[in-house]
Amino acid sequence: MRKIVSFDFDKTLFDHRTMRIPDSALHALEKLRENGTLIVLATGRDMDNYYSRPYLDWIRPDARIDQNGTKIVADGRIIFEHFMDRGLLDRLLSYAEEHGVGFGATIGDLDYYVHPERVEEAEMRRFGVCGRKFVDAGKLLGMKVRTVAFIGTEKEALEMERHFPEISLRMFSINYGADVIEKGFSKAEGLIRLCDYYKVPLSETYAFGDSGNDTEIIEAAHVGIAMGNGRPELKEKADYVTDPIDADGVWNALVHFGLISGETKKAGAAERA
Repeated sequence: MRKIVSFDFDKTLFDHRTMRIPDSALHALEKLRENGTLIVLATGRDMDNYYSRPYLDWIRPDARIDQNGTKIVADGRIIFEHFMDRGLLDRLLSYAEEHGVGFGATIGDLDYYVHPERVEEAEMRRFGVCGRKFVDAGKLLGMKVRTVAFIGTEKEALEMERHFPEISLRMFSINYGADVIEKGFSKAEGLIRLCDYYKVPLSETYAFGDSGNDTEIIEAAHVGIAMGNGRPELKEKADYVTDPIDADGVWNALVHFGLISGETKKAGAAERA
């Protein structure tokens, strides 16, 4: 029976400290491919956006759960997508504008955000650079939008969630900023759709993650694996907690569960990305 192993991207496969995918993780993906294991990338990002596309050549997933389950790609084609209700989006944008939080989406090669200064501040603090291409967030109302992002504190996120019971805000592992997810959609729902597509039972699935938006898929997969650098509440829900991303966490967990052999580990940060 084939197995599915899904990976979150940011701070699970992609190390923000080095801005690299660790060599051990890249080598682990190669070994999974050799074993015939299906590799799924499950992320809050749209991996077709300008700042994410380059990494697809390194990961080469068989399938993707993009934007927290609102876009599912398998064998190079979209097999499912959902677009946010325009009325809800309008109300969310108005709330964000009034309350001074960063809010919006990246579509194609442009960044449509209310209060872009909050986004720039956050990225300068995390990466030391902000290469965003900001444009008027109001244009989102004339576009098909699958999901949006929130940039602000956990307190601000909880207040926004209280005003909009139809959404959940899943905080990033850095505890500043969140994915905005319509209830009924999640990475877990994406995994279930891919299990149906590939005829693989959930009992043959493994999922890695580190952030709040990984909660459902960690719980739904047969084995949910939290990164050592992940959020504490995610670790509590996981079946297994591996080492942090910069200590070969992905590699070590795959060896632990017998999904790859541990004979030829390549350690160290990748010089490629």
